[in-house]
Amino acid sequence: MKERLIFALDVDSFDEARHWVELLSAEVGMFKVGKQLFTRCGPQVVQMIREQGGGVFLDLKYHDIPNTVAKACVEAARLGVQMFNVHALGGATMMRTMVEEVRAAAEAEGFEVPIMLAVTILTSSSESDLRAVGIDRPVVEMVPLLARLSQQSGLSGVVASAQELPLIRQACGDDFIVVTPGVRPANAALDDQQRVMTPAKAIAVGADFLVVGRPISRAEDPVAVARAIVAEMSEVSA
Repeated sequence: MKERLIFALDVDSFDEARHWVELLSAEVGMFKVGKQLFTRCGPQVVQMIREQGGGVFLDLKYHDIPNTVAKACVEAARLGVQMFNVHALGGATMMRTMVEEVRAAAEAEGFEVPIMLAVTILTSSSESDLRAVGIDRPVVEMVPLLARLSQQSGLSGVVASAQELPLIRQACGDDFIVVTPGVRPANAALDDQQRVMTPAKAIAVGADFLVVGRPISRAEDPVAVARAIVAEMSEVSA
């Protein structure tokens, strides 16, 4: 079950990233590298994680014109990451172009195709946030709509709140991968997340991977908390 736990490596230095990788590489399956760390350290941090035996979820949420996104995602795949993501709101043409070019490059160069994900609606977004940018449909409609669009565009899965996971399963079936951020143990602070769920409940409703950051990194004993989360996940039949 620990292979399904992803630690959010939301730090701002290479040394701090290396500290967490060395501490948790035996406790989690992957490390999420986001915009802050990648902007500061670049591909070097991905290489370090891989050298330590860890997998990488490159969480850069690409969203641009189709050609730009496709070229960037090919480079992400060449880094040897296990997962990367784009924004589903970039549209079907952007996503299809990206999938085609990544697969073509993988075939030509002999590298493995990563799990390609789309972000539906950020777990920090509320209904009022969506209305403010002109999205009048509620989250419960937008998430399955964007998930289905991503699936039709050839992506492997989506990043979405566990609260919308049953809707995604209904729209896309059980073989579509769902990576769930906004996971918080029952006694953890919500921080800036709006739509959260405990690890056990997230696995119970069918999440394939869980992303957890601050509940582990802010704990007095991060290893113990990571192990407790894995134990909680293991008690549930997915």
